Amino acid sequence: MIAFRDAASQFETANAVILGVSPDDQGAQSRFSAKHGLPYPMLCDTDHVVAEAYGAWTEKTNYGKKYMGIQRSTFVIDPEGMVAKVYPKVNIEGHAAEVLEAIRALK
Repeated sequence: MIAFRDAASQFETANAVILGVSPDDQGAQSRFSAKHGLPYPMLCDTDHVVAEAYGAWTEKTNYGKKYMGIQRSTFVIDPEGMVAKVYPKVNIEGHAAEVLEAIRALK
């Protein structure tokens, strides 16, 4: 989220809209956004409807315990509203730049 914040003007120049989505409630989203100075909307998906629709609500394992949670993912949506590219299991290093290039390639 920080790398996307830092590159927000480049995304704007590319006519791209950045949205963050998480299962956290509005209060947690607001605190996170304020703490990190995010210039884009953070959307609440407390019932996991969006995450499930995009395949980002998955089974995870931590210390041998299985549970359901978010798989950090990025989705590039084209101007017609179709998913153009999916980045599952995001590797943070260089990710914002990679997504920006994918957006520029849509033009």
